[in-house]
Amino acid sequence: MPLDNRIAICPGTFDPITNGHLDVIGRSSAMYDTVIVAIVNHPWRKGGTLFTVQERIEFVRGATAELPNVEVETFSTLLVDFAREKGAMAIVKGLRAISDFEYELEMHQLNRRQAPEIESVYLMASPKYSFLRSSGVKELATFGGDIDGLVPEAVARHLKDRLRR
Repeated sequence: MPLDNRIAICPGTFDPITNGHLDVIGRSSAMYDTVIVAIVNHPWRKGGTLFTVQERIEFVRGATAELPNVEVETFSTLLVDFAREKGAMAIVKGLRAISDFEYELEMHQLNRRQAPEIESVYLMASPKYSFLRSSGVKELATFGGDIDGLVPEAVARHLKDRLRR
């Protein structure tokens, strides 16, 4: 792939997008010419989502609006097939803990078998986000916990409205 067309994929369900996700996306945008935030349309591993795919797209677009080389798309195929379709050279993910590493190592091996030409790149979570998970944010919001600073402001408002008990 020519060095002037370095495309990376940052995949996830983003239900909802957190400031930890944004940290990885922002750092990736400094490394690649184009970063495609790839939102899983119908995740099978995590069950249903709190927000629709359209809501998740809007949250990510709003949160990344100041990053001119970031695009937002959905996908419903194998991640490596989506990456190939987009001409991506890398799949970029964040790692928070050993549990993330174990899962991502397995996924890397499976992806590598399907698409050896696409690199897996892992960015260590910034310390202030090393504990942050979408599911944890949703749980906090459900019980009225403080989620300010964990997710973009617009996401916090929607979470509080949707999950208020």
